Amino acid sequence: MTDDSTAAGTLAPEVLERLRSQVRGQMYQSGDPGYDEARAVYNAMIDKRPALVLQCHDVADVIAGVNTARDAGMDLAIRGGGHNGPGLGTVEGGIVLDLAPMNGVRVDPAAAYAVVEGGARWGDVDHAAHAFGLACPSGIISTTGVGGLTLGGGLGHLSRKFGLTIDNLLAADVVLADGSFVTADPENHPDLLWALRGGGGNFGVVTSFTFRLHPLDMVVAGPMLWPLDRAAELLRWYRDFLPSAPEDLNGFFAFLTVPPVPPFPEELHLQKMCGVVWCWTGPAEDAEAALSPARALQPALDGVQPMPYPVLQSAFDGLYPPGDQWYWRADFIREIPDDAVELHAQYGSSLPTAQSTMHLYPIDGAAHRPDRTDTAFSYREATWGMVIAGVDSDPAKAAELREWAVDYWDAIHPHSLGGAYVNMMMEEGQDRVRASYRENYDRLLTVKRRYDPDNLFRINQNIH
Repeated sequence: MTDDSTAAGTLAPEVLERLRSQVRGQMYQSGDPGYDEARAVYNAMIDKRPALVLQCHDVADVIAGVNTARDAGMDLAIRGGGHNGPGLGTVEGGIVLDLAPMNGVRVDPAAAYAVVEGGARWGDVDHAAHAFGLACPSGIISTTGVGGLTLGGGLGHLSRKFGLTIDNLLAADVVLADGSFVTADPENHPDLLWALRGGGGNFGVVTSFTFRLHPLDMVVAGPMLWPLDRAAELLRWYRDFLPSAPEDLNGFFAFLTVPPVPPFPEELHLQKMCGVVWCWTGPAEDAEAALSPARALQPALDGVQPMPYPVLQSAFDGLYPPGDQWYWRADFIREIPDDAVELHAQYGSSLPTAQSTMHLYPIDGAAHRPDRTDTAFSYREATWGMVIAGVDSDPAKAAELREWAVDYWDAIHPHSLGGAYVNMMMEEGQDRVRASYRENYDRLLTVKRRYDPDNLFRINQNIH
């Protein structure tokens, strides 16, 4: 702790005034109007009170914020979309750099790339790229922050066709711990670019991403749902069918409770069901043949239809608004033996709340082409990324959500590859972080020591 800080969790008045004179963004401290809104994150289970929230408007604001936190010896959290499950976009008694105002997207349609500011959300990217019939692989909810999802890897509807988000990351602008600014690309700081492709927020503040875009306008997409008593049958079929399906076909398996809203038919409202959310990126006239094996299983609901890609990307936004309680666990899965199928059916039938769910996101197809050491994201041989999410709006249910998620995970984990997608982990200890990077961890540690030797960027799934 230096003389710039008067006590843990506070900043000297002269330091605050100096920072205020250096930035364009709004600053919030406890007691200020708007402080509670400024400190809130997506997961309402997280309730931390930072000493300061700085809403950064540009790179200069980020540099000033990083320098202030470093010189004051204060914890520093970086927030993009704020969706991080364990709330690693905020910190108790420290400084939060909220990048949300930095949300610009510039598309070059001729060269098929986009430059995206670090605080943008995927809905911003989808909107800008779709105007040119282009898309970038991302997740499944449009309110998710670009920065957090990208830096952890990026699993979603387009993974089998176009790879992970990091496989489409061409360059990144980064503010480092010493306040300097670098661009990481294949020619400049290639080791940093390698680390950013899955290594999380350990190495600096990414203020801009450059992504490769792909021609994609309309998709044939939507859910097919089956009664829960067919869960084991459906999961056995799905595990065998999807890996051999064309890469234009993506589908994530889910246990869910049918929302009591249109367009779901009233007779299915609030029923626990299992299903697959499909996304076909090939010619629309070929979708019927690709999906006919699923339709042969006679789903109780077939919601698959042509739609603009951004419509699919935002379809679940209303089901998972900010401010709910979240507790999740995750693992990488290569195979789903019959024993695991029965366990999934058991725990999937006991969803504790209407928003709780389990998803299996495909990682094969194009996502399998890089080697496990080509990017920091190691689990290229995985077939699925599994996430178990206990979700509800009622804080009184927090313990129940956690217990169900942990019990489910404990049962399935022996059938996993050992590590997890870092974007879907809680704070689970250093052994879990190491397991999620495997042999890449030591190389990540070398990059960390070069770019952040004092571990200023430690509010994350930390490499140290």
